[in-house]
Amino acid sequence: MIAFRHKQKWQTVLPQLSLLVAVPPMVTKIPIHKMQTRGIGTGISVAEVEGGVARVVEVEAAVEGEVVIREASHRRIKVVATRRGKWDEGNGRNLDKRKRNDEEQVAKRRKVNDGEEGADVLFSKEEIDAEGRKPKRKVAVMIGYAGSGYKGMQINGAEKTIEGDIFKALVAAGAISKANADDPKKSSLVRCARTDKGVHAAGNVISLKLIVEEPNIIQLINENLPPQIRVWGIERTNGSFSCYQTCDSRWYEYLIPTYSFLPPHPQSFLGKKLVESSEKEGVFETYQSQQEDVADFWKSTEETYVKPILDKLDPELREVVVTSLHSSEDEDPTTKKTNKKPADEEAEPEAEAMEGAEGASTKEVQFQAEDATSAFEFEKGNTAPVKEETNEEVEPSAQDTEMPAEPSKSVLSPVEAAIKEIKAAYITAKKAYRISASRRERVQEALNCYVGTRNFHNYTIQKTFSDPSAKRVIRSFKVGPDPIIINDTEWLSLKVHGQSFMMHQIRKMVAMVALVVRCGTPLSIIKDSYGTANISIPKAPGLGLLLERPVFDSYNQKAVNEYKREKINFDNYQKEMDEFKQREIYDRIFREEERDHQ
Repeated sequence: MIAFRHKQKWQTVLPQLSLLVAVPPMVTKIPIHKMQTRGIGTGISVAEVEGGVARVVEVEAAVEGEVVIREASHRRIKVVATRRGKWDEGNGRNLDKRKRNDEEQVAKRRKVNDGEEGADVLFSKEEIDAEGRKPKRKVAVMIGYAGSGYKGMQINGAEKTIEGDIFKALVAAGAISKANADDPKKSSLVRCARTDKGVHAAGNVISLKLIVEEPNIIQLINENLPPQIRVWGIERTNGSFSCYQTCDSRWYEYLIPTYSFLPPHPQSFLGKKLVESSEKEGVFETYQSQQEDVADFWKSTEETYVKPILDKLDPELREVVVTSLHSSEDEDPTTKKTNKKPADEEAEPEAEAMEGAEGASTKEVQFQAEDATSAFEFEKGNTAPVKEETNEEVEPSAQDTEMPAEPSKSVLSPVEAAIKEIKAAYITAKKAYRISASRRERVQEALNCYVGTRNFHNYTIQKTFSDPSAKRVIRSFKVGPDPIIINDTEWLSLKVHGQSFMMHQIRKMVAMVALVVRCGTPLSIIKDSYGTANISIPKAPGLGLLLERPVFDSYNQKAVNEYKREKINFDNYQKEMDEFKQREIYDRIFREEERDHQ
């Protein structure tokens, strides 16, 4: 809003956008529209706002009903007045904003009742009037959540989102008035970090205007939230605070099972290709030295876990099982074509289509994206071409009752049963693997390649090398000192501290490190990925990713010294956060990995 005073004021909006208004001699507040000129008399410079860019023009003539202005280019523009006084009420632009807002809310409620659009929380005018008006304060709300079952953090229509549930809880607790319950924008809701579908956060921040007079407001909010979403604390801030703009950096954590760093099976396509390439390039001895600590893993697995299963089979069946077990691994995965897309590609069709188009001209490195994806699938236990059967039987429809009954799919053939048992044996062997100190150090060396200001155009989608926004700052990327053992499986915690991150960036960074370590690839391939060449890098599963916490060091210093406010500090809730992480995030990740990814 702007305010001014003079005996003759003119506000000019060019005719292709709006109208001309003569403002009476008084202090008047008017909104700035897409293009407007305001000036006083002839020869006075005025500011013309067009798309947020201000220009200076000169008023050549200012008479009632007509204004002629001269731009910097000296092109004459004639603007004719269509109305004096208030703005056109028919277009909803009258100066009585409260009346206009009431009319908009009535129209919105009418649409809701007609089923045209919806809001989860709506109240009648009588309920709103009965509640009365209470003061609102700008605050930072520190939250934590497990993202499983949610379509991301940000409110998105009727989708189930973290913010959606939090907003409902704020209304139910009385922290947001009933008058503002139908639109989060009324409360100036902003999130610090927008996490995607299924991604967790031990600490995140939203900023908005809340009614915080109730002493136990945090308890009331949490009582209206599911156990997988918690509010840690609420801190008063200055009125212009935006958690997104004032956030200095962010900490993320990625949990990864250590068997992801094992070399590919010698009989897999990737395993054979690595040996072939290293021999061709004359670096086979170097490749072997990189895999020295796990050189006997697959041989030991075959002897300990697989051989007892094969020994139980008769010779003919054993030969068929061995042939079937490794038949698909002799094929080049890049020659296979399928119409089925991964779930995350279906969610982002345009973005992933762009990524695929760029990948068509990618520079071929020691492994291709399809090979890498195949390698990840192998780690999940897909060691055979036979599809795992379920015990569920589909009830035939009425039209099919007279058709001859087909054999039940729940009955496995001897070959399928043996292969299924061997696949389970491979999974058991990988879960028993414990990473060596030298291999963990190799992981850390690979992570160190990311530290600094780098061009991460290959680690996201729809970014080119020349795009300035592809450059990001990574302050640290560390492997946790102690592996975590859950259900006999060893996990590593990888923590990255960066200023900001792009879509899929962390997942692609983790995938690149896993492939470099397990394939014995030189670390220079990571540095090459910052160059002009397009390199297709697969994404690690989103399951293990969680936002640890955002950092507000710059704001906290001002909050204490200038605003006399408390810091936004998650350390005050560390004990509760650790318990929540273990119960709602870590255990959930481990359960879902056990259930869905093996």
